[in-house]
Amino acid sequence: MKDKFIENNAFDIVAELGSEHVQKRSIFIFIFLIFTSVNTFAQRFAYVDSDYILKYIPEYAAAQKQLDVLSAQWQKEIDTRFAEVEKLSLAYQADQVLLTEEMRKQREGEIKEKEDAVKEYQRLKFGFEGELFKQRGKLIKPIQDRVAKAIQTMADALQLDMVFDKNSEVTFLYANPRLDKSNDVVTRLGYKPGDLSKKKQ
Repeated sequence: MKDKFIENNAFDIVAELGSEHVQKRSIFIFIFLIFTSVNTFAQRFAYVDSDYILKYIPEYAAAQKQLDVLSAQWQKEIDTRFAEVEKLSLAYQADQVLLTEEMRKQREGEIKEKEDAVKEYQRLKFGFEGELFKQRGKLIKPIQDRVAKAIQTMADALQLDMVFDKNSEVTFLYANPRLDKSNDVVTRLGYKPGDLSKKKQ
């Protein structure tokens, strides 16, 4: 009975596949899919925590502090200049009823000119490819390059196919601590992994 069932089903499968050419093609596709799946699972993965790694690099903390100082300095200048524009605007509103049309246009023009100047200064300092952007590239990029090189060296040594950054846009639904190679990278950068709280003291 069992043999009969297998025989009947085998006949149905052959009938569906059709010609011998179709059978061979189907078998080839099936084998290809199995091989692809096995090859995918055979890849070696790991991840690192870039924020954790950067905390071990003194140059990074110094660079970040320097950027914070520049940012605060420029923002203070912008706030001061915007306050001056606001002061001029309030004074104009108080005097407006006493001014002639020509005087109003002149005062309005002066206020707009100063406001535009502040906005341009703000753009030059904080806008895309502005001064802060350039300074960050100058101070931070060499450090990022060092980290990237250490990750590459680690990946080559451990024969990893892919290394993900836990702080990137990739969503980690679960991360096995065994695959976290952050301390390996820290060591390759010349630092000793340990308690960061002690390092800050």
